[in-house]
Amino acid sequence: MSRRVVVDPITRIEGHLRIEAETDAEGRITQASSAGTMVRGIEIILRGRDPRDAWAFAQRICGVCTLVHGIASVRAVEDALKYEVPANAQLIRNLMTGAQYIHDHVMHFYHLHALDWVDVVSALKADPAATSQLAQTVSPSYPRSSPGYFADMQKKVKGFVESGQLGIFSNGYWGHPAYKLPPEANLMAVAHYLDALAWQRDVAKLHTIFGGKNPHPNFLVGGVPCAISIHPEQEGRGKGPHYRGGEGATSLNMVGLANVQNIINQMREFVDQVYVPDTLAIAGFYKDWSTQGEGIGNFMTYGDFPEKGINDPASFLIPSGVILNRDLSTIHPVDLHAENEIEEFVSHSWYDYSVGKDKGLHPYKGETALHYTGPKPPYENLDTAKEYSWLKSPRWKGKAMEVGPLARVLMMYAKGHAQTRELVDMTLSKLDLPLTALYSTLGRTAARTLETKVIADTMQGWYDQLIANIRAGDLRTFNETKWDPSTWPATAKGAGFMEAPRGALAHWIVIKDGKIDNYQAVVPSTWNAGPRDPQGQDGPYEAALKGHKLYDPKQPIEILRTIHSFDPCIACAVHVTDPDGEELVKVKIK
Repeated sequence: MSRRVVVDPITRIEGHLRIEAETDAEGRITQASSAGTMVRGIEIILRGRDPRDAWAFAQRICGVCTLVHGIASVRAVEDALKYEVPANAQLIRNLMTGAQYIHDHVMHFYHLHALDWVDVVSALKADPAATSQLAQTVSPSYPRSSPGYFADMQKKVKGFVESGQLGIFSNGYWGHPAYKLPPEANLMAVAHYLDALAWQRDVAKLHTIFGGKNPHPNFLVGGVPCAISIHPEQEGRGKGPHYRGGEGATSLNMVGLANVQNIINQMREFVDQVYVPDTLAIAGFYKDWSTQGEGIGNFMTYGDFPEKGINDPASFLIPSGVILNRDLSTIHPVDLHAENEIEEFVSHSWYDYSVGKDKGLHPYKGETALHYTGPKPPYENLDTAKEYSWLKSPRWKGKAMEVGPLARVLMMYAKGHAQTRELVDMTLSKLDLPLTALYSTLGRTAARTLETKVIADTMQGWYDQLIANIRAGDLRTFNETKWDPSTWPATAKGAGFMEAPRGALAHWIVIKDGKIDNYQAVVPSTWNAGPRDPQGQDGPYEAALKGHKLYDPKQPIEILRTIHSFDPCIACAVHVTDPDGEELVKVKIK
């Protein structure tokens, strides 16, 4: 007998996501439906505003990846106006984005995804001395691995359990037979969970050094807002709020840059000594997940981290392209401006299109017309044969695409990036798995770890180049030539793309008479979490869940493992309403 399993909300993500899964008599998922249950209205808010201010609003699309929406937004405006940015600004943007990756990926692994594999309560049974031996085997260079250290961590967890309040570890399916780690491995992972909480507070400071604050650091069309000063004695003697760089500028000095170097060192040490070893150690117990959770088999990247500017794709660390049907021998090009390539569909979404719900629209012509037709909350089930999500269905040439770390690692591997190939081959060798194991829930999680290692190492090179430029006398961080709207054409349009931690991100802007005429953002979790399209093609989440067998439908840990492997961020689809659909808050800005 078939049944429908509902998980709502999917926890340990940003935003609200609902999964409804149809299972057969054996408990195997035959169809899954991914529903974003909140809606974004930022595109509507941006109409009629100054394009130079768009980044400040667009950043509020998300409370996690705030930085990447800011960069995508300024790049969209710069693309529309054919605006070149100084080399230092590009390096600073790379450093800020790289820091976002490393912070996000470590936080995701330990605080959002690890608990799908790590049984916190089991850690109470561990022998701290044996845990210490295990930790020193897994990562001999990590200093926090003494028996006393693990005994202290175990005492903390015991305090949570005995109080009846697991706190940050509540709502887990502890004791579920799907957990396979021995108690010592569980205690080691829980200890590193707590270490990562302290670590992330320190590494977030890089954004405040370059962007003034975190979250929502500051950005600037034409560059970055931090002027560079090499005269510490003149700090505080600036030449006014619009002065950018040179003598007397306030902002980034050699002390701040030295702090950036220290943060990069902290990042690399934690990634090398904790994150990578833990991933390999935990994955060794879950090799059966190397054949589950693939999804659609199509992967897309926009490319990012340019050495010579966003208009020089040959200099990108992460190349752009599309992989179809697992074929790594053929990379198809991606054109964000071509209106016959990327389109968004709304046949199963709570939106209307003026051209009809069965048609797709390129983001330049995109529409944000909210039209909720679902059941009145609270409800038991959605009608998944009709509209069932606030997310649209993006498609590349009519095909669904997975975006994110797995897509990037596959693209870099296919393009022959030496370090990526070395890391992938090392990982597969240690786990005794074939290359096809990457196309899975386990592969997706491992890819996130491996790209973190690549980016952390590459950040040192960007930093070194920035310092070399400064020492050579190049202090420019802003290009003022097209700042004045009187220099702009009457009509312009541009696409600002980048690789956000969760995948390919792009903002499209249409400017008329100096104001925003249309604005559309297609975010990574829209690509991955979107519903079926008019042709009935599943989105990546939906396809990845097919075939999963649920041990206990009341504790669907199998669903959580695969969905969390994508690192969902549904906050990119947030709008504040009450259960009756009425707006709760309106903010008027003068």
